[in-house]
Amino acid sequence: MTKEQYEALSRPFRGRPGAVKGLKAFNRVLTLSCYLLYPALLLWALVTKDPRLLRLVLVPAVSFVSLSVVRRGLNRPRPYEALNIVPLIPRDKKGESFPSRHVFSVFVIAMTWGWVCPPVGWILGVVGVLLAVTRVVAGIHFPRDVLVGALLGVACGWVGFYLL
Repeated sequence: MTKEQYEALSRPFRGRPGAVKGLKAFNRVLTLSCYLLYPALLLWALVTKDPRLLRLVLVPAVSFVSLSVVRRGLNRPRPYEALNIVPLIPRDKKGESFPSRHVFSVFVIAMTWGWVCPPVGWILGVVGVLLAVTRVVAGIHFPRDVLVGALLGVACGWVGFYLL
């Protein structure tokens, strides 16, 4: 993505404080909904003594730690660093843009829920797509960051829940 492409993508929000505030709130709600639904699933599995509990914990945990290590090693710049732009959602973080850990996490959580309750998994997949678009429009991630984050989240979930 070039600076011009980002400016065109973010233009509908620029100069409209209400739209920027809405984008920030949308980002927050999407992120929090997934991060609250995951512990809810674990709590349900614990209370019902579901034998899948250990796997429900380990697959996302191992995946998240592995992705974090890879991301730190790659240490790719964020759009606001590389393109010298002002993101719609301010961030101070430098580097570690690729792949998107937020998007990855949502898709791993979607796969986790999908293993237990497929309709919720599909809904969370849609939430993941919306979050990915939001983070690109906001200038926090490049499209490749969110695309690879989503694909790796699905791949880790697929391997952890369906292949192993």
